[in-house]
Amino acid sequence: MSIEPLRIRVDDTTELRTLEERDAAIFYHLIDNNRAHLRTWLPWLDSTVSVDDERMFIRLAQTQYIESKAMTCGIWYQGQAAGTISYHPVDWGNRKVEIGYWLGAGFQGKGLMTNACKAMVEYAFSRLTLNKVEIRCATGNLKSCAIPQRLGFKHEGVIRQGEWLYDHFVDLNLYGLLVREWMQRSLS
Repeated sequence: MSIEPLRIRVDDTTELRTLEERDAAIFYHLIDNNRAHLRTWLPWLDSTVSVDDERMFIRLAQTQYIESKAMTCGIWYQGQAAGTISYHPVDWGNRKVEIGYWLGAGFQGKGLMTNACKAMVEYAFSRLTLNKVEIRCATGNLKSCAIPQRLGFKHEGVIRQGEWLYDHFVDLNLYGLLVREWMQRSLS
């Protein structure tokens, strides 16, 4: 399946681009080289053990994008694959979406994910005309939780034992941002 990739310019060094099959090896190797780092908070690593697994994921992501159900973008920093950021799923009936994300360890601490999230929030509100964006982060994942806090999301509560992480449940912080809050923040 070949579709024109969506590109979102974040800044002079960073671009978001919907994943393409040709990206499978690049993102698989990024995942594989960061497996121990990512395993701390992400539950899907055991199902991504080959380039073919990543290719199958990208095909699924492309189908979901074509059907307007989700959108997964690679984060490209200075021409290098740094991680991914996604809308999953888009809830058109309630005009809201959840954003999920991850970065390779070597790309952390540069503001990349905060800026990528900001671009995805802006796209959700201005282009998709959604009303709400949510982010869920494990309560212990302080770096991930700091991103929605920086962007003005409201802490809406804790989803107790909200995610199975290999051999235990983790609680999830739920953060939400409404379009009117984003617009007020943009005006000030």
